[in-house]
Amino acid sequence: MNTLKDTYFRRNAAGVALVELFWGLGFPVILESTFLQIFLKNNGASDFLIGLVPSILILGISLFPLVASYLTRNRERKKIIVLYLHLVSSGSTLIYGVFLFFIKDTALILPAFFISYLIFSLCLGMTLPVWLHFLVKIFSERKSVQGLGIMYLSQSTAKLVSSLLILNMVESFSFSLRSSALIFLFSGLCFLLGSLCFLFTKELPSPEPLVILKDGFYQHTRETIVEMVQNKNLVRYLMGDLDNYIILTVLSFYANYATQYFEIKDATAAGLFVALIYAGSILANLMLGTFNLLSLKSKFLSTKILGLVILLILIFFPGFTGFLWASFLMGVCRGARGLVYSPAIKHFCKRTDTTGYFAAAPLLTLLFGSGFPALAGKMLDLFSHLGPLSYQILFGICFCLIIVTLMFARLTDFDHETGRTP
Repeated sequence: MNTLKDTYFRRNAAGVALVELFWGLGFPVILESTFLQIFLKNNGASDFLIGLVPSILILGISLFPLVASYLTRNRERKKIIVLYLHLVSSGSTLIYGVFLFFIKDTALILPAFFISYLIFSLCLGMTLPVWLHFLVKIFSERKSVQGLGIMYLSQSTAKLVSSLLILNMVESFSFSLRSSALIFLFSGLCFLLGSLCFLFTKELPSPEPLVILKDGFYQHTRETIVEMVQNKNLVRYLMGDLDNYIILTVLSFYANYATQYFEIKDATAAGLFVALIYAGSILANLMLGTFNLLSLKSKFLSTKILGLVILLILIFFPGFTGFLWASFLMGVCRGARGLVYSPAIKHFCKRTDTTGYFAAAPLLTLLFGSGFPALAGKMLDLFSHLGPLSYQILFGICFCLIIVTLMFARLTDFDHETGRTP
């Protein structure tokens, strides 16, 4: 089967690369976005509300994958499901862009945004586990990281182009309502077009016969979680992966830290910072994905080390050059993590169909993942009178937490083979 999958490797790599090319053009507006935090700040959002953005996203991608896993558990072919879920996810951003064109009362900008973002996050949560299973299914285990590297390289390149477009847009029109509407509309259209590119991919049937599961939602979810918790290597991996949420929290605030206290222009933070983040992702995807340098565990450990370096820069060297380096390294860190996550979950999974594992894994880290960004935003609001020191205290806490994740990462045994069952 793996040999047969390899015959379709170029077609599938090109298909998912096209999907991510278009989605990458829209991502700088919605996900891992310095544009978004400055857009919200300029429209009156507090740090707590800005911190709610990643919290809402993490809640969506932690809770709703369980629903998707349950509803698709007896469907061997996932391609059409993945396509439809991507199309639905595109709609909320597209509609919000249209809404900004016709809005009369500017007091509605923030409430409408959070409604739109909540819908996007819930839809993305439904999409994620089915998409991840689809990806590891269409590529052989031997070429999985390489295929993902090509896909993420395409996404990161598109993100880089999009971030430069945002830079020019903000420099020309600042954060005017019309320019913001155009940016959100562009993002939604890119998501929509990219989703259709799944039609180019080839999904082969599984070699094992499909086992029809008749258990209810509660039993299905409970059995999956119990199985995962008993998998010590997987638990250690998930604990080590918590730095992903820590870096996401840092990314959600550091642009405002730069613009408020270090005379960095809004356009620079909304565009150039993001461009460097994606340049770093491109380097990671090229070196660690396409060329497949380092072992899976070494890639995993590298994300923690880079996270520590980023925080040291933000605490002790928060100048223009420091922010540029922090942005670039953040991209390398995020890019490396993206390459490791799905192959690692598949490696530790005890089942042939990994959808349930991808669905339940975020639930196990939900409390920290959704709570920490909101708590960080509340802390910044409470200690705003300290000026830049409030951010530096937050980054110091993040530094200590990443050291803990590094300890768990070192204990994770990637050489351990897990026997799989259908």
